[in-house]
Amino acid sequence: SQPSSLRGLWVLDLKTGQVLFTERVAHGKNTGNLEARHFSNEEGSNQSSLGLFRTAETYRGKHGYSLRLDGLEPGINDAARDRAIVMHGADYATGAFARKHGRLGRSWGCPALDPAISADVIDTISGGTLLFAWHPAGELVEESGFLGCE
Repeated sequence: SQPSSLRGLWVLDLKTGQVLFTERVAHGKNTGNLEARHFSNEEGSNQSSLGLFRTAETYRGKHGYSLRLDGLEPGINDAARDRAIVMHGADYATGAFARKHGRLGRSWGCPALDPAISADVIDTISGGTLLFAWHPAGELVEESGFLGCE
């Protein structure tokens, strides 16, 4: 629910309670303009997905060093791998882009980061870290099996 021009990705070390990163993150082009408002699990929607993901393997693709994400919530984000929803760096996810345009650019649904920090974030969370994408108005609030778990 934060404007994309602000830092909305938080990487936490749950063992130490330390905040490792706070970064700007771009969302899907059909998710919203300045703020994310629309979410999907559908191929071709160009929208971001909400819910709990497990980070998987890294690879080099058309956006350079990237991280595959596996959605863990049936009907909410379980099509992430088939949709190629991955974390990657992008020139449209920088502070300079946000200052010039008043917001970050848009992905096709991927959480895109500033290329200057993306490899560090990816290396920190790859290989099985849990990543939770949340929005207070999304259907996820009622549907997620992970909200309210102990």
